[in-house]
Amino acid sequence: MSYKTDIEIAREANKKPIMDIGAKLGISSDDLLPYGHDKAKVSQQFINSVQSKEDGKLILVTAINPTPAGEGKTTTTVGLGDGLNRIGKNAMICIREASLGPNFGMKGGAAGGGYAQVVPMEEMNLHFTGDFHAITSAHSLLSAMIDNHIYWGNECEIDVRRVAWRRVVDMNDRALRQINASLGGVANGFPRETGFDITVASEVMAILCLANDLKDLEKRLGDIIVAYRRDKTPVYCRDIKAEGAMTVLLKDAMQPNLVQTLENNPAFVHGGPFANIAHGCNSVIATKTALKVADYVVTEAGFGADLGAEKFMNIKCRKAGIAPSVVVVVATVRAMKMNGGVAKADLGAENVDAVKAGCANLGRHIENVKSFGVPVVVAINHFVTDTDAEVDAVKSYVEEHGSEAILSRHWELGSEGSEALAKRVAEIADADAANFAPIYPDDMSLFEKIETVAKRIYRADEVLADMKIRNQLREWEDAGYGHLPVCMAKTQYSFTTDPTQRGAPTGHSVPVREVRLSAGAGFIVVVCGEIMTMPGLPRKPAAESICLNDDGQIEGLF
Repeated sequence: MSYKTDIEIAREANKKPIMDIGAKLGISSDDLLPYGHDKAKVSQQFINSVQSKEDGKLILVTAINPTPAGEGKTTTTVGLGDGLNRIGKNAMICIREASLGPNFGMKGGAAGGGYAQVVPMEEMNLHFTGDFHAITSAHSLLSAMIDNHIYWGNECEIDVRRVAWRRVVDMNDRALRQINASLGGVANGFPRETGFDITVASEVMAILCLANDLKDLEKRLGDIIVAYRRDKTPVYCRDIKAEGAMTVLLKDAMQPNLVQTLENNPAFVHGGPFANIAHGCNSVIATKTALKVADYVVTEAGFGADLGAEKFMNIKCRKAGIAPSVVVVVATVRAMKMNGGVAKADLGAENVDAVKAGCANLGRHIENVKSFGVPVVVAINHFVTDTDAEVDAVKSYVEEHGSEAILSRHWELGSEGSEALAKRVAEIADADAANFAPIYPDDMSLFEKIETVAKRIYRADEVLADMKIRNQLREWEDAGYGHLPVCMAKTQYSFTTDPTQRGAPTGHSVPVREVRLSAGAGFIVVVCGEIMTMPGLPRKPAAESICLNDDGQIEGLF
């Protein structure tokens, strides 16, 4: 049986005017800034007007460690949102925007799949409403102003060897990871070594996704540490006087984007920090606004629960004052088999023993999420090759671990296929059984926070960090940053820092290569293992297959 591609399904969508979608949430046309007929930004005036309303229930969708077999976390997020609306609930979803780099590289887009998608799919995976371009521009403005400040006399006495602010571009480009800038003589400034990160790794992106409003955004931008003097005292963005102009560039980008699912249910798609580098969640302003206008809000956190969900709980919930009522962990039979040692080419054949062997990865994630005091449901994202015996093996394993697994066929059937999942998730959310708490307190030392995540979430024996890193953490504590949470930058493919170690390994160490202070965003980035803040393209990038057909339609985007 042949199935339509995601882009073919999205193209056939019966979309409603975005004003009609806004009306479902009580947002008038005056409070929507339309970008065409099918997407719009929500005004700050409307956001301010709903602050006195009670919050709805927050549902987090996370997953096992990603495999080449595919898990379908965003697909499940969309399917669950549609399923909740199908059973009569007032629900909406909140997801991140897609980065161009992964779209043209290997990972692909971020709009769901099959009959559980957000549309317009092509625009969402390309330029959308220009938010990422605005973030890139604001970041680049600060970069330019730092070098300009140094060129015109360096009033702040910046040590050119200690400029901490790198540059960004929204593309996977390994050639830019480390560069020499200002070459070519006196007129071009003082030569120095620098580099590029991908836009979604920018502190500006993290700040936009954690700020409550434009005033908070401007303050956080001003708090960015851009460089250090010879005496190692910090130079802030506000010392360069860049935060006002950066806020102007981000004024519209700060407003959440309203779109719709294939079934015409509302969705906020806003912000996009990487989960293996930054905190991996959609914006606080979108999530908090959604909680005021919907009874149930389904959101997701990037990659597996060891990264995205951990940061959602320890960073986003802590900063925003929100808490999930229930967490859905997405798994697939195919991924269980892959964790159990089956090669990708052999995933179509039934192998119950491999499913059972691979379930250890799922069990670890269930235990970890429960440690935050939140009920867990496992969604088995159905593939047509799954057999009943394989599905039953997953269900039995999850039941033995004190949770329940529900087969969901939203990819194939839309909300009809996610109805059972939606009913159970709503029941648990309504029971108010969650007793959420982050796994470490604000006043714990920074190194102890790193150890807590490494030992409790990754199940590592130890954290390896040399004296230079430990001393840097102590200096930040002495400077008043000890209360900040830690943001672990680690491979998404494993609980360890080795991407080839699948399953649920123990007896490993977590080597810390570098620590970075994101004073504006309000966390310490802890770079572990070989993680890169600028990805590279694979041998055969997706871009090679993306083109316009004879009708002017996009082909190859997924």
